Amino acid sequence: MAAVAGRKTAPEREMARALAEGCGAGERAALARAISVVEDRRPGFRELLRQVAAHGRRAHRTGITGPPGAGKSTLAAALARVWRGAGEEVAIVAVDPTSPYSGGALLGDRVRMAPLRLDRGVFIRSMATRGAGGGLAEAVHDVIDLMEGSGFGRILLETVGVGQTELGVAEAADTVVVVLTPESGDEVQAMKAGLAEVADIFVVNKADRQEARALVRRLRDAVGLGRGRSAGGRGADALAEEPGAPGWTPPVLTAVATAGEGIIALADAIEDHRRGLAESGALEARRIARAEARIRAEVRAALEARLGRVAGDGGFGEAARMVAGGRETVYEAAQRLLAGGGILSGDLEP
Repeated sequence: MAAVAGRKTAPEREMARALAEGCGAGERAALARAISVVEDRRPGFRELLRQVAAHGRRAHRTGITGPPGAGKSTLAAALARVWRGAGEEVAIVAVDPTSPYSGGALLGDRVRMAPLRLDRGVFIRSMATRGAGGGLAEAVHDVIDLMEGSGFGRILLETVGVGQTELGVAEAADTVVVVLTPESGDEVQAMKAGLAEVADIFVVNKADRQEARALVRRLRDAVGLGRGRSAGGRGADALAEEPGAPGWTPPVLTAVATAGEGIIALADAIEDHRRGLAESGALEARRIARAEARIRAEVRAALEARLGRVAGDGGFGEAARMVAGGRETVYEAAQRLLAGGGILSGDLEP
Protein backbone atom coordinates (compact mmCIF):
# COMPACT_ATOMS: atom_id res chain seq x y z
CA MET A 1 0.00 0.00 0.00
CA ALA A 2 2.87 2.36 0.79
CA ALA A 3 4.26 1.86 -2.72
CA VAL A 4 0.91 2.76 -4.22
CA ALA A 5 0.75 5.89 -2.08
CA GLY A 6 4.27 6.80 -3.19
CA ARG A 7 3.44 6.42 -6.87
CA LYS A 8 0.37 8.54 -6.33
CA THR A 9 2.19 11.44 -4.69
CA ALA A 10 5.25 11.54 -6.98
CA PRO A 11 3.43 13.38 -9.80
CA GLU A 12 2.00 15.77 -7.26
CA ARG A 13 5.46 16.57 -5.92
CA GLU A 14 6.76 17.09 -9.45
CA MET A 15 3.83 19.35 -10.29
CA ALA A 16 4.42 21.39 -7.14
CA ARG A 17 8.15 21.65 -7.85
CA ALA A 18 7.68 22.78 -11.45
CA LEU A 19 5.01 25.37 -10.64
CA ALA A 20 6.91 26.68 -7.60
CA GLU A 21 10.03 27.13 -9.71
CA GLY A 22 8.01 28.92 -12.38
CA CYS A 23 6.44 31.22 -9.79
CA GLY A 24 9.86 31.97 -8.33
CA ALA A 25 11.14 32.88 -11.78
CA GLY A 26 8.26 35.29 -12.30
CA GLU A 27 6.51 33.23 -14.99
CA ARG A 28 2.93 34.50 -15.22
CA ALA A 29 1.63 31.30 -16.82
CA ALA A 30 3.03 29.25 -13.95
CA LEU A 31 1.41 31.57 -11.43
CA ALA A 32 -1.94 31.32 -13.20
CA ARG A 33 -1.76 27.50 -13.15
CA ALA A 34 -0.63 27.49 -9.52
CA ILE A 35 -3.60 29.65 -8.53
CA SER A 36 -5.99 27.26 -10.27
CA VAL A 37 -4.45 24.31 -8.40
CA VAL A 38 -4.81 26.09 -5.05
CA GLU A 39 -8.23 27.56 -5.70
CA ASP A 40 -9.64 24.16 -6.72
CA ARG A 41 -7.83 22.39 -3.86
CA ARG A 42 -6.31 19.87 -6.26
CA PRO A 43 -4.00 17.12 -4.98
CA GLY A 44 -0.58 18.57 -4.17
CA PHE A 45 -1.77 22.13 -3.47
CA ARG A 46 -0.34 22.09 0.06
CA GLU A 47 3.09 21.02 -1.20
CA LEU A 48 2.93 23.76 -3.84
CA LEU A 49 2.21 26.38 -1.17
CA ARG A 50 5.06 25.04 0.97
CA GLN A 51 7.58 25.33 -1.84
CA VAL A 52 6.45 28.82 -2.86
CA ALA A 53 6.60 29.97 0.78
CA ALA A 54 10.22 28.81 0.88
CA HIS A 55 11.07 31.71 -1.47
CA GLY A 56 10.78 33.92 1.62
CA ARG A 57 9.39 36.94 -0.22
CA ARG A 58 7.16 39.61 1.30
CA ALA A 59 4.72 42.07 -0.25
CA HIS A 60 2.57 44.87 1.11
CA ARG A 61 -1.08 43.86 0.93
CA THR A 62 -3.69 46.58 0.47
CA GLY A 63 -7.36 45.74 0.82
CA ILE A 64 -9.99 47.90 -0.88
CA THR A 65 -13.58 47.59 0.29
CA GLY A 66 -16.79 49.60 0.33
CA PRO A 67 -20.37 49.45 -0.93
CA PRO A 68 -21.15 48.32 -4.50
CA GLY A 69 -20.79 51.13 -7.04
CA ALA A 70 -18.22 53.04 -4.99
CA GLY A 71 -15.66 52.76 -7.80
CA LYS A 72 -13.35 50.27 -6.09
CA SER A 73 -12.20 48.65 -9.34
CA THR A 74 -11.43 52.00 -10.97
CA LEU A 75 -9.57 53.11 -7.86
CA ALA A 76 -7.57 49.86 -7.74
CA ALA A 77 -6.62 50.19 -11.40
CA ALA A 78 -5.54 53.80 -10.89
CA LEU A 79 -3.43 52.79 -7.88
CA ALA A 80 -1.80 50.04 -9.90
CA ARG A 81 -0.85 52.55 -12.60
CA VAL A 82 0.76 54.85 -10.01
CA TRP A 83 2.82 51.98 -8.58
CA ARG A 84 3.79 50.78 -12.06
CA GLY A 85 4.98 54.30 -12.83
CA ALA A 86 7.31 53.93 -9.84
CA GLY A 87 8.66 50.66 -11.25
CA GLU A 88 6.79 48.31 -8.88
CA GLU A 89 5.03 45.12 -10.01
CA VAL A 90 1.43 44.77 -8.90
CA ALA A 91 -0.87 41.78 -8.41
CA ILE A 92 -4.62 42.29 -8.06
CA VAL A 93 -7.12 39.85 -6.55
CA ALA A 94 -10.63 40.88 -7.55
CA VAL A 95 -13.17 38.97 -5.47
CA ASP A 96 -16.36 38.81 -7.55
CA PRO A 97 -19.83 37.64 -6.61
CA THR A 98 -20.35 34.00 -7.57
CA SER A 99 -22.37 33.35 -10.73
CA PRO A 100 -25.67 31.69 -9.76
CA TYR A 101 -25.38 29.53 -12.89
CA SER A 102 -21.79 28.35 -13.17
CA GLY A 103 -20.55 28.92 -9.60
CA GLY A 104 -17.62 30.90 -11.05
CA ALA A 105 -16.73 34.56 -10.69
CA LEU A 106 -18.71 37.01 -12.80
CA LEU A 107 -15.38 38.61 -13.77
CA GLY A 108 -16.80 42.11 -13.80
CA ASP A 109 -13.73 43.55 -12.11
CA ARG A 110 -11.38 41.94 -14.61
CA VAL A 111 -13.38 43.44 -17.48
CA ARG A 112 -13.18 46.90 -15.89
CA MET A 113 -9.43 46.48 -15.41
CA ALA A 114 -8.90 45.19 -18.97
CA PRO A 115 -6.47 47.97 -20.03
CA LEU A 116 -4.01 46.86 -17.34
CA ARG A 117 -3.77 43.38 -18.87
CA LEU A 118 -1.45 44.77 -21.55
CA ASP A 119 1.11 45.58 -18.84
CA ARG A 120 3.41 42.64 -18.06
CA GLY A 121 4.06 44.15 -14.64
CA VAL A 122 0.43 43.71 -13.58
CA PHE A 123 -1.25 40.37 -12.85
CA ILE A 124 -5.01 40.25 -12.29
CA ARG A 125 -7.00 37.32 -10.96
CA SER A 126 -10.73 37.19 -10.27
CA MET A 127 -12.02 34.83 -7.61
CA ALA A 128 -15.57 33.75 -6.88
CA THR A 129 -16.97 34.28 -3.39
CA ARG A 130 -18.62 30.83 -3.46
CA GLY A 131 -20.86 31.94 -0.64
CA ALA A 132 -17.92 32.37 1.72
CA GLY A 133 -18.52 34.50 4.78
CA GLY A 134 -17.56 38.14 4.30
CA GLY A 135 -17.46 37.77 0.52
CA LEU A 136 -14.02 36.15 0.54
CA ALA A 137 -13.32 32.80 -1.06
CA GLU A 138 -11.68 30.23 1.21
CA ALA A 139 -8.51 30.18 -0.87
CA VAL A 140 -7.97 33.94 -1.10
CA HIS A 141 -5.21 33.93 1.52
CA ASP A 142 -3.39 31.14 -0.32
CA VAL A 143 -3.68 32.93 -3.66
CA ILE A 144 -2.18 36.07 -2.14
CA ASP A 145 0.64 33.92 -0.72
CA LEU A 146 1.34 32.63 -4.24
CA MET A 147 1.45 36.16 -5.63
CA GLU A 148 3.78 37.23 -2.85
CA GLY A 149 6.07 34.27 -3.51
CA SER A 150 6.09 35.18 -7.20
CA GLY A 151 7.85 38.45 -6.47
CA PHE A 152 5.07 41.05 -6.53
CA GLY A 153 5.88 43.89 -4.14
CA ARG A 154 2.34 45.28 -4.12
CA ILE A 155 -0.81 43.18 -3.83
CA LEU A 156 -4.29 44.69 -4.08
CA LEU A 157 -7.31 42.81 -2.75
CA GLU A 158 -10.59 44.25 -3.97
CA THR A 159 -13.77 42.80 -2.50
CA VAL A 160 -17.43 42.77 -3.43
CA GLY A 161 -18.11 45.11 -0.53
CA VAL A 162 -21.21 43.50 0.92
CA GLY A 163 -22.09 42.02 4.30
CA GLN A 164 -19.11 41.57 6.61
CA THR A 165 -16.56 41.87 3.80
CA GLU A 166 -14.61 44.57 5.55
CA LEU A 167 -13.76 42.21 8.40
CA GLY A 168 -12.45 39.61 5.95
CA VAL A 169 -10.33 42.24 4.24
CA ALA A 170 -8.76 43.20 7.55
CA GLU A 171 -7.68 39.58 8.03
CA ALA A 172 -6.01 39.42 4.62
CA ALA A 173 -4.56 42.92 4.25
CA ASP A 174 -1.83 45.01 5.87
CA THR A 175 -3.58 48.29 4.97
CA VAL A 176 -7.35 48.56 4.57
CA VAL A 177 -8.85 51.29 2.38
CA VAL A 178 -12.59 51.91 2.69
CA VAL A 179 -14.12 53.60 -0.37
CA LEU A 180 -17.36 55.59 -0.16
CA THR A 181 -19.20 57.95 -2.49
CA PRO A 182 -21.40 61.02 -1.93
CA GLU A 183 -24.38 58.65 -2.19
CA SER A 184 -23.06 56.61 0.74
CA GLY A 185 -24.74 58.78 3.34
CA ASP A 186 -27.01 55.97 4.51
CA GLU A 187 -24.06 53.59 4.79
CA VAL A 188 -22.21 56.13 6.94
CA GLN A 189 -25.21 56.67 9.20
CA ALA A 190 -25.66 52.93 9.64
CA MET A 191 -21.95 52.20 9.74
CA LYS A 192 -21.01 49.44 12.16
CA ALA A 193 -18.21 50.05 14.61
CA GLY A 194 -16.41 47.18 12.88
CA LEU A 195 -15.89 49.16 9.69
CA ALA A 196 -14.43 52.08 11.59
CA GLU A 197 -12.13 49.72 13.48
CA VAL A 198 -10.66 47.95 10.45
CA ALA A 199 -10.27 51.00 8.19
CA ASP A 200 -6.79 52.48 7.96
CA ILE A 201 -7.67 54.99 5.22
CA PHE A 202 -11.03 56.35 4.04
CA VAL A 203 -11.54 57.59 0.48
CA VAL A 204 -14.55 59.56 -0.69
CA ASN A 205 -14.59 58.75 -4.40
CA LYS A 206 -16.49 60.71 -7.06
CA ALA A 207 -15.59 63.78 -5.02
CA ASP A 208 -16.47 66.11 -7.90
CA ARG A 209 -20.11 65.73 -6.90
CA GLN A 210 -21.73 68.41 -4.82
CA GLU A 211 -22.44 66.26 -1.75
CA ALA A 212 -18.82 65.10 -1.32
CA ARG A 213 -17.73 67.73 1.20
CA ALA A 214 -20.72 67.06 3.40
CA LEU A 215 -19.95 63.34 3.33
CA VAL A 216 -16.36 63.95 4.40
CA ARG A 217 -17.63 65.91 7.41
CA ARG A 218 -20.25 63.27 8.29
CA LEU A 219 -17.72 60.50 7.88
CA ARG A 220 -15.27 62.11 10.27
CA ASP A 221 -18.02 62.60 12.81
CA ALA A 222 -19.47 59.11 12.38
CA VAL A 223 -16.28 57.14 12.83
CA GLY A 224 -14.71 59.31 15.52
CA LEU A 225 -11.46 59.91 13.71
CA GLY A 226 -10.29 62.31 16.38
CA ARG A 227 -8.85 59.44 18.43
CA GLY A 228 -5.37 58.25 17.55
CA ARG A 229 -4.67 54.67 16.56
CA SER A 230 -1.44 52.79 16.19
CA ALA A 231 -0.15 52.15 12.71
CA GLY A 232 -1.28 48.59 13.26
CA GLY A 233 -4.90 49.73 13.21
CA ARG A 234 -5.51 49.13 16.93
CA GLY A 235 -7.18 51.46 19.41
CA ALA A 236 -5.76 53.79 22.00
CA ASP A 237 -5.57 51.08 24.68
CA ALA A 238 -3.39 48.91 22.45
CA LEU A 239 -1.25 51.94 21.62
CA ALA A 240 -0.62 52.50 25.32
CA GLU A 241 0.66 48.93 25.56
CA GLU A 242 3.10 49.54 22.69
CA PRO A 243 5.54 52.29 23.68
CA GLY A 244 7.20 53.81 20.68
CA ALA A 245 4.45 52.93 18.21
CA PRO A 246 3.58 56.02 16.15
CA GLY A 247 0.01 57.28 16.36
CA TRP A 248 -2.10 56.76 13.26
CA THR A 249 -5.30 58.67 12.60
CA PRO A 250 -7.04 57.21 9.52
CA PRO A 251 -7.23 60.07 7.01
CA VAL A 252 -10.33 60.87 4.99
CA LEU A 253 -9.15 61.50 1.44
CA THR A 254 -11.04 62.55 -1.68
CA ALA A 255 -10.64 61.19 -5.19
CA VAL A 256 -12.11 61.14 -8.66
CA ALA A 257 -10.75 57.78 -9.76
CA THR A 258 -12.05 58.03 -13.33
CA ALA A 259 -9.94 61.17 -13.83
CA GLY A 260 -6.98 59.94 -11.78
CA GLU A 261 -7.48 62.69 -9.22
CA GLY A 262 -6.40 62.02 -5.65
CA ILE A 263 -4.68 58.73 -6.49
CA ILE A 264 -1.13 59.90 -5.77
CA ALA A 265 -2.28 61.21 -2.37
CA LEU A 266 -3.85 57.81 -1.68
CA ALA A 267 -0.67 55.98 -2.71
CA ASP A 268 1.31 58.29 -0.41
CA ALA A 269 -1.07 57.58 2.49
CA ILE A 270 -0.74 53.81 1.94
CA GLU A 271 3.05 54.17 1.94
CA ASP A 272 2.94 56.28 5.11
CA HIS A 273 0.84 53.60 6.78
CA ARG A 274 3.15 50.83 5.58
CA ARG A 275 6.19 52.70 6.87
CA GLY A 276 4.53 53.30 10.24
CA LEU A 277 3.63 49.63 10.53
CA ALA A 278 7.16 48.53 9.71
CA GLU A 279 8.94 51.00 11.98
CA SER A 280 6.72 50.22 14.99
CA GLY A 281 6.88 46.46 14.58
CA ALA A 282 3.11 46.41 14.09
CA LEU A 283 3.47 45.02 10.55
CA GLU A 284 5.10 41.85 11.83
CA ALA A 285 2.58 41.65 14.66
CA ARG A 286 -0.27 41.97 12.18
CA ARG A 287 1.16 39.21 10.00
CA ILE A 288 1.65 36.91 12.99
CA ALA A 289 -1.96 37.51 14.06
CA ARG A 290 -3.11 36.74 10.52
CA ALA A 291 -1.11 33.50 10.48
CA GLU A 292 -2.49 32.45 13.86
CA ALA A 293 -6.07 33.07 12.73
CA ARG A 294 -5.48 30.95 9.62
CA ILE A 295 -3.91 28.14 11.66
CA ARG A 296 -6.83 28.12 14.06
CA ALA A 297 -9.30 28.04 11.18
CA GLU A 298 -7.47 25.11 9.56
CA VAL A 299 -7.34 23.20 12.86
CA ARG A 300 -11.08 23.72 13.35
CA ALA A 301 -11.80 22.57 9.80
CA ALA A 302 -9.62 19.46 10.22
CA LEU A 303 -11.28 18.56 13.52
CA GLU A 304 -14.74 19.02 12.05
CA ALA A 305 -13.85 16.88 9.06
CA ARG A 306 -12.55 14.11 11.32
CA LEU A 307 -15.65 14.25 13.50
CA GLY A 308 -17.80 14.11 10.41
CA ARG A 309 -16.01 10.98 9.21
CA VAL A 310 -16.24 9.27 12.60
CA ALA A 311 -19.73 10.25 13.71
CA GLY A 312 -21.39 10.86 10.39
CA ASP A 313 -24.72 12.62 10.07
CA GLY A 314 -26.38 9.82 12.04
CA GLY A 315 -24.09 10.26 15.02
CA PHE A 316 -24.78 13.96 15.30
CA GLY A 317 -28.48 13.37 14.74
CA GLU A 318 -28.67 10.77 17.50
CA ALA A 319 -26.74 13.04 19.88
CA ALA A 320 -29.12 15.89 19.07
CA ARG A 321 -32.15 13.69 19.78
CA MET A 322 -30.68 12.73 23.15
CA VAL A 323 -30.04 16.37 24.05
CA ALA A 324 -33.48 17.46 22.89
CA GLY A 325 -35.03 14.61 24.92
CA GLY A 326 -33.22 15.64 28.07
CA ARG A 327 -31.18 12.41 28.25
CA GLU A 328 -27.88 14.18 27.73
CA THR A 329 -26.54 17.71 27.95
CA VAL A 330 -24.90 19.49 25.03
CA TYR A 331 -21.55 19.23 26.82
CA GLU A 332 -21.91 15.51 27.47
CA ALA A 333 -22.83 14.90 23.84
CA ALA A 334 -19.88 16.92 22.58
CA GLN A 335 -17.47 15.13 24.91
CA ARG A 336 -18.80 11.72 23.84
CA LEU A 337 -18.42 12.53 20.14
CA LEU A 338 -14.91 13.92 20.63
CA ALA A 339 -13.87 10.87 22.62
CA GLY A 340 -15.41 8.55 20.04
CA GLY A 341 -13.43 10.25 17.32
CA GLY A 342 -10.20 9.92 19.27
CA ILE A 343 -9.87 13.70 19.35
CA LEU A 344 -10.29 14.30 23.08
CA SER A 345 -10.47 12.06 26.09
CA GLY A 346 -11.31 13.66 29.37
CA ASP A 347 -13.37 16.56 30.57
CA LEU A 348 -14.25 19.51 28.36
CA GLU A 349 -13.73 21.93 31.26
CA PRO A 350 -11.04 24.52 30.38
